[in-house]
Amino acid sequence: MNILGISSRIKHPEYGLGVVTNVTSKHYWVTFIENGLETIDIDSDFEIIEAVEDEVDSVSFYEVETILRNMLKKWSDVSEIVPIGDKWKGGKLILEPGDTNLKSKELPIDSFFHKIVMVRDRIRVMEQKINSSNLDEQEKIDLQQYITRMYGSLTTFNVLFKNKSQQFVGSRSK
Repeated sequence: MNILGISSRIKHPEYGLGVVTNVTSKHYWVTFIENGLETIDIDSDFEIIEAVEDEVDSVSFYEVETILRNMLKKWSDVSEIVPIGDKWKGGKLILEPGDTNLKSKELPIDSFFHKIVMVRDRIRVMEQKINSSNLDEQEKIDLQQYITRMYGSLTTFNVLFKNKSQQFVGSRSK
């Protein structure tokens, strides 16, 4: 279906003759001779009297911004694909309590690894938010040191990562 451009003339079964005065991604704004300005769906039933090619974008900057904002909100927690080390694939994590009267707990190591990666990614997002915040430089440095210590505490789990470049890195000794 071709989108009509501004100045196209149509005949609507309910509103009569009109001229398209604005176009969005879902609607035409049409000024009808006898009924004034009406908004009709792009796919509604009407007769095209004279079509003018759509020379302008049929999506406003506001709509693009809204769509982009919604996509970023929806997908901001989506991270790169982080593969688990080959030797751990299909494995399980067994938590054995010290008290032999208590039952042990097993869970797929892939699930545990996924949680570790989510923690890493959320720390990275927090780090970015801190760096782009209005905090003064000393506060940013202090918070960055906490984040570095968090990464350092999580280096224990680096054995699970297939790629060294995706592992946790704490502070390095100089």
